[in-house]
Amino acid sequence: MSHDLDSYPDSLPGGPAGLTGVSGTRGLRVVFAGTPVFAERALDRILASGYTVVGVLTQPDRPAGRGQKLAASPVKVRALSAGIPVQQPTTLREPAAQVALQSLNPDVVVVAAYGLILPPAVLEIAPWGCLNIHASLLPRWRGAAPIVRAIQAGDSETGICIMRMEAGLDTGPVALTRRIPIHPHDSAGRLHDRLAELGAVSIVDILDQMGGASTYTDIRFEPQPSTGVSYAHKIHRSDAAIDWGLEAGAVANHIRAFDPSPGAHSALLRQPEMSIRLFNPARADGAADGGVRAAAPGEVLAVSPDGLVVACGRGSIRVSELQRAGGRRLGVGEFVRGNVLAPGDRFATPPRPAPEGIAHAA
Repeated sequence: MSHDLDSYPDSLPGGPAGLTGVSGTRGLRVVFAGTPVFAERALDRILASGYTVVGVLTQPDRPAGRGQKLAASPVKVRALSAGIPVQQPTTLREPAAQVALQSLNPDVVVVAAYGLILPPAVLEIAPWGCLNIHASLLPRWRGAAPIVRAIQAGDSETGICIMRMEAGLDTGPVALTRRIPIHPHDSAGRLHDRLAELGAVSIVDILDQMGGASTYTDIRFEPQPSTGVSYAHKIHRSDAAIDWGLEAGAVANHIRAFDPSPGAHSALLRQPEMSIRLFNPARADGAADGGVRAAAPGEVLAVSPDGLVVACGRGSIRVSELQRAGGRRLGVGEFVRGNVLAPGDRFATPPRPAPEGIAHAA
């Protein structure tokens, strides 16, 4: 089932906040497995739609913030507020974790950005199986970081797939696909929020179909094509380093792909060397930006309250926000009041291979 991007607005309405309790008005018994905000949006929508969530799986609490105190995941916080039992195994390969899940007697397991591998025994616990909310147009961008990699590659659209999980990495058949455009100035953060809302609506639509089905074959799951496969590998901080030798459009895509986290960064070549994160890029190839003269990639061409202009392998870009390590994200005008930046300064452009996350498979 495929839906065109024009059918879904950039901002979808959310469900009512503050819903409590595990018992709903719908017949399906749902177990939800997820961890970050992307998953929390789906859990909230499922609860708001009246489904009975009998249990939640989420990652163990992790140290967070400057104090590195243990913090619960957004999904755990939402589940506890609704009175839903929470399980936080470190692995689902152990028999004890599988027995605990099976004891919940789910009809379906909904998975969204959970972060643990689901072994075959877990995939078979629920009659409807495990349904994954995946933030790409499968088979493009299978893997851990589809939003980042889609922007980095310059894709013009992306979307949500509701997929029945199997042993392979995001290889399962798809019951529903919905598409949205990637706008020219979308950051990963902005696109994440739109896809989280779309994913939440989409999984409820599939649950609604399951609730009205008379047999397990009433929901049509289509195999993924064997062509057009690409992999969105997990993000490492080193992936966010800027290669100024790329064409200006590719550099702008790279900066937007790693906004807000970990932030596209580059070292300003001075003593001592200064690492700076750059945000909000746009092409800047006009004479007013200093972009008409020959310049080495990474060279600062212009500095003004409107932005910082840097030469690329072809063309130049203007960025409007900067951030030093440990500092706040600031407009360029405010940043340069405490940090000297001038035309002729140079950002490092270390040679490195193309990011594996945007390599394509046959």
